[in-house]
Amino acid sequence: MNRRHQVVIVGGGPVGIALALELGLRGIRCVVVEQRTELSMIPKGQGLSQRTMEHMWRWGVADEIRAARTMPPGYAIGQVTAYENLMGEFWAAPPARELVQPYYFQANERLPQYRTEEVLRRRLAGLPHVGTRIGWRATGVAQDADGVRVTIERDGARQELRGDYVVGCDGGRSLVREQADIPRSGTDWDELVALVVFRSPELHRALHRFPDRSTYRVLHPDLNGYWMFFGRVDVGEAFFFHAPVPRDARVGSYDFTSLLHRAAGYPFACEIEHVGFWDLRVQVAHTYRAGRAFIAGDAAHTHPPYGGFGLNNGLEDAVNLGWKLAAVLQGWGGAELLDSYTLERQPVFRDVGEDIIGGWIRDDSEFLATFDPKADRAAFEQRFAEAAAGFGRRLRDFEPHYEGSPVVCGPPGGAVSAHGEHTFRARPGHHLPPLQFSSGRNVFEALGAGFTLLALDADPGAWAGLPVAVVRDTYADGREAYGARLILVRPDQYVAWTGDAAPPDPRAVLRRASGHT
Repeated sequence: MNRRHQVVIVGGGPVGIALALELGLRGIRCVVVEQRTELSMIPKGQGLSQRTMEHMWRWGVADEIRAARTMPPGYAIGQVTAYENLMGEFWAAPPARELVQPYYFQANERLPQYRTEEVLRRRLAGLPHVGTRIGWRATGVAQDADGVRVTIERDGARQELRGDYVVGCDGGRSLVREQADIPRSGTDWDELVALVVFRSPELHRALHRFPDRSTYRVLHPDLNGYWMFFGRVDVGEAFFFHAPVPRDARVGSYDFTSLLHRAAGYPFACEIEHVGFWDLRVQVAHTYRAGRAFIAGDAAHTHPPYGGFGLNNGLEDAVNLGWKLAAVLQGWGGAELLDSYTLERQPVFRDVGEDIIGGWIRDDSEFLATFDPKADRAAFEQRFAEAAAGFGRRLRDFEPHYEGSPVVCGPPGGAVSAHGEHTFRARPGHHLPPLQFSSGRNVFEALGAGFTLLALDADPGAWAGLPVAVVRDTYADGREAYGARLILVRPDQYVAWTGDAAPPDPRAVLRRASGHT
């Protein structure tokens, strides 16, 4: 019972399980503490990005994830934007993230979070280095120079788990964050929003007026830029719905059916299965680390469920932190590597919350306050088209990178940001684009679990003897799009360094990239 773990993970939702997978597959002993004994069947966290599906592929579950979807294979994962209601005259369905698909190794996917969790839990069960404490609740977290102690309880029983590090993946009310005394802040729009889960074959039939899409955003001039939106859980009858409601709205006293009808633009038969509430605010922790304690996912950042950023960013937290913890615990990562977790991940979500989500609200508010089809139809139509396209533009411009990271040989004056440009050029601090090798394999199929050096018609001899996997090929047949003949790739598929010839001191480059700055 008192066996020491290398990492104790508090919270066994998708982020905690993903971190355990990342660590377990790297041979790190860890344990996951999760008080839920059953999965929540509320259909949240549905959109899995192309980048997230790259992780699913690495973890060996991409095919299972795609088989677990609740929508038909190939069904479009896009959005319709409508004015006033879904039956109104003005609507648009411009492309969004599908336009950046060539820059990722895997296509995106859509399925309820509970199905994703089921797949990840099955994969986790087969890893010998990972333990679980399902049904146990963490009640205390303490740390000292030698490690961490996590107290867990169940049915009057108490245990103490000891480890080298603790990671809180325990949601917005994180015990780990609170006991590590990590502050957070952000923008509060002071709006209460209802989540309604319901079934309606009639609404499904009415949506045939649009091209196939999975979500439907309604812009109404009374809502000051806040959205009403419907999302499909399957294709046939199951939906979820979000919309602002009065602060005093309660189940049993508020007419949620009429709210659904207002957003749809007509009365339709429906069966409501669940109603919940959330506050329209962004909260980001000031740091993701306090000594031996780390936080990830909703414990580190919460935001409105706009754009599907929450789960995907949480999984990216897990991957970023996972390889760094493994590197330090295995002895090849330096002390600065763990500090780089906050420096790389916190600015990305700050941009997501304040610039992308906040930008959508500001843009839509300005549009709705300024343009009216009854006053000037032509001007309204032009601006509405721009507003609908603007949603997709902000998604397409979401290209998180770590140019300013101390463990990346990035450009002078570079800064970590969620904003960037998708290109096939290999750039330090950016996600490596997936080009094809002469063998027909994709570059992602050749990357190792550690650092990988791509040598494209370039001599890698200067790197001999360093712990780097070398992959050779020609600088032709499209690979010249990388713009560099030598590319050092991190374990999380981000580029650490590029050049056409070896640097003066390859060992120094690798030491910097592994946290020995």
